[in-house]
Amino acid sequence: MKTRHFALWLLLALAAGPLQAATAAELPGDSVYRLADTYTDQAGRDFRLADGRGEVRVVAMFYTSCRYVCPLIIDSAKGVEHALAPDERARLHLLLVSLDPARDDPAALKQVFDKRRLDADRWTLARTESAGVRRLAAVLGIRYRPLADGEFNHTSSLVLLDGEGRILARTETLGSVPDPAFVAAVKAALAKPAG
Repeated sequence: MKTRHFALWLLLALAAGPLQAATAAELPGDSVYRLADTYTDQAGRDFRLADGRGEVRVVAMFYTSCRYVCPLIIDSAKGVEHALAPDERARLHLLLVSLDPARDDPAALKQVFDKRRLDADRWTLARTESAGVRRLAAVLGIRYRPLADGEFNHTSSLVLLDGEGRILARTETLGSVPDPAFVAAVKAALAKPAG
């Protein structure tokens, strides 16, 4: 997404919701971490996006009852992981946030987490309230809409964030063979010193 478009999305999202007061002044103006919604992970722990400050993250949005595209989103993130050297892989964090907070409670997230054998040190499946979903989707450039049958029509993207929560790259390439340009961006972000 172009910088000025991202700035507009971020401004609109921030105007519609809470701002991380304690760190907002210290964060860059284009940081996704300026969103202050509370998230709950697959283990029932609450956190805010800014809690991951200093970590390179790949972020995506999905929902647990999806049978087709969302499993491919997880496969895509795993493909990025497998394209990295072990020391790079150990420093990459992956966050998948549910588009369906009404049904995706921590137990539903944990079931997918366990079924997909995700690494608890680096992977987080999370939910937030509907307004927080809208704000995060807006700043990440992910479009979605609920369908009458309970499914969601949504953009399937992996978004790379630097340690300050700024968007560095995105890909919509799905499957276990990752987008080479996205992998290169992940490697470059991991090569930079933290902070």
